[in-house]
Order: sequence, then C-alpha cells, then structure tokens
Amino acid sequence: MSGLNILVVDDTPDNLRLLSAMLSEQGYKVRKALNGKTALNTICQVPPDLILLDINMPSMNGYEVCQQLKEDVKTKDIPVIFISALDDVLDKVKAFDVGGVDYISKPFQTEEVIARIENQLTIQRQKKRLQQEIKEREKTEQTLRVYLHAVSHDLRNPVIGFSLILKNFLQQEQESLAISRKVLEQMSKSCDRQLNLINSLVESQQFEMGGINLETTPLNLAKLSQQLATEWQPMLEEKKAELYLEIPQDVPMVQADSDRLWRVLENLMANALKHNDPGTQLTLKIDIIREEKQDLKPRKICCSLKDNGVGIDPKLVETLFQRYHRGEGAKKTLGLGLGLYLCRKIIEAHGGEIGVATEPGQGAKFWFTLPTLDS
Repeated sequence: MSGLNILVVDDTPDNLRLLSAMLSEQGYKVRKALNGKTALNTICQVPPDLILLDINMPSMNGYEVCQQLKEDVKTKDIPVIFISALDDVLDKVKAFDVGGVDYISKPFQTEEVIARIENQLTIQRQKKRLQQEIKEREKTEQTLRVYLHAVSHDLRNPVIGFSLILKNFLQQEQESLAISRKVLEQMSKSCDRQLNLINSLVESQQFEMGGINLETTPLNLAKLSQQLATEWQPMLEEKKAELYLEIPQDVPMVQADSDRLWRVLENLMANALKHNDPGTQLTLKIDIIREEKQDLKPRKICCSLKDNGVGIDPKLVETLFQRYHRGEGAKKTLGLGLGLYLCRKIIEAHGGEIGVATEPGQGAKFWFTLPTLDS
C-alpha cells in the first residue's frame, strides 16, 4: 500500500483530519478537499488511486461529483467509496447507481475503513493485471496471424511453382522421364528457398515484437530479379502472363537480406497475377537514382513491378500497406491481408520506402527503394 494516493473529500474539517490521520498511519499518501469543486480540480491535476467521498456537501454533493468523474474517460476508472452519516437504503442504492464501488457509514471504524479501501485497491490491481494480460494476448494473437500468413501465403508460392514443374513432367506418357540438369538445379534452388522460408518462420514474431532481424550481405538485385523470373516461369505460363525485365547492366550493389527481398518480390508478383485476368503483362524494372548537385555516385535504386491490369481504386491506396488490408477479391482467396504490410516492414527495415502508383483500368506499379552499398 506504500505510496498509494487517496483523496478524502468532506466538508467537515474534523472528519478530514480523522480520516487523514487514520490513513497516513497505514502508509497511504493522503490529499484533502473540503468541497466538490475543489475535489474535481485536484483530481484533474493528479488523479488519485482511490477517492473517499462524502455525500452531503453544500453546492455540489457527492453524487454529482461522482457522476462527473464517471463521465470523464480520464477519471471514470478511479474507485469511489462514499461516506455518509445517512444509513438509509435508498442512499446506498443511489451511491452504487452513480458509480460508487462501496459505502461507509459514519461514525468511522478504523478496521472497517482500512478493510474496504484495501478490498477496492486489490480489485483495481487485479483489473490492471487483467487488462495487461488482455493486451499481451491480443499482441500474441496478432503475431500468430502474421505467422499463419507466412505459412499460408509466402510458403505457398514456391510450393506451387515446384508442383507445376512436377505436373508438367507427369503429363508425359513415358515410364521413364529425363530431367535436364537445368531443371533439377531450379528445383533444388526452390527447395532451398522453401527451407530458408520455413526457418525464418520460427522468428516471424519479430515482425511485431522487436522488429525484423535482417541477415544482410552485398547483393546484386539484378541477379536476384533474374532468378525470380526463372523460378516463376511455370506460374506465369499457367496464368498466360508475360514478364519483361528492364534492368541496366551497371546496377550498383545493395546491402540486403536476399531471402527477405525475395519474399517482397514474390508477394508483388503473386498479387499482380491474383488480382488480374489471365494474359497480364508484367514489367520488372530497376532504376538507378542519383542525387542532383552531388557526386555522380548513385545513392539508391528503385525496383518496380508494373502490370497492365485492372488497377486499384485510389481510395484504397492509402490503406494498402496497412495490417490486415485485403483487396476487393480477397474473399475468393486465402490469406489474411498481410502480404503488402510485411513488404513494407521488410523494406523499411532495409532503410527504403515502398509505394504504388495506380489508376482504375490503367494497371498498377508497385515500387520500392533501397540505399546502395556505398551510399
């Protein structure tokens, strides 16, 4: 109870002195107010842990003071124990109706006053612990949703590509099938990527708790983009889509986590194919951005994926990268609407920015920037 702050409100100075001495002996910090208006001003400046409030006071009685406290979001949770010489049942009922938590009759009995105060303070402590547990549980549930999304969405993409390759071979009628070394290498890389993704799922809670843990190395984003195009070829063929690469030969290196950036590019590719009709044309482009009035070294690069599809309603653009946002066709697909949110978190962890340029019927262009290795 040490340090707990109690406000005693009573228009009788002798009652104030008695209650103040009684509570101070028990280790409470006690403040006093002789009327309702003074009490409200005091509470507004420094909210107490509990209020002992007299009912019969001139100008503003205890019921009116309590009603004002319960109407204010900042003070509504402060427990109020009414004190009064009145012992009529109707007064007790009204005390509870206006938001009081208990009722003490005069003359005071020290043991009763302390017991009732301690009871209410215990209830308040339990309520705060419960509220904290609820917040922690909600945070855990959000983390779990991120984890489930990574399993259901990000892992699905490489598995689908791997499955399409195998099904294409199985459509051949020969009993023994010859698989080229190039295809085997592609399948091996796909398996490695799936294993890396599964390993990263173990630490997926970092998206919401403590940030994203990057394992960065010098990375050639042009080479990564070409590998992505090769691995996604089966999915592109299934959707009758075409992917064009516009990548200059002199793209500078970036310090980045290749697995995380692969997930960003895969999410953008998957969204473009999912939300557009078959036959979509995609363009994956890398631009080198140089700062004006500085040396000629590039400071960052911009990677973009543009499609010629249906585009996006401008009203939805502001919320696209927020948690749990889902597009208009989301009900037809799996996932929790976390893909673009995770993309934003990954790019921001790299020190870059992400966005979209789009108009209905004019396609969409998703882009992100990354600082170059020597910037």
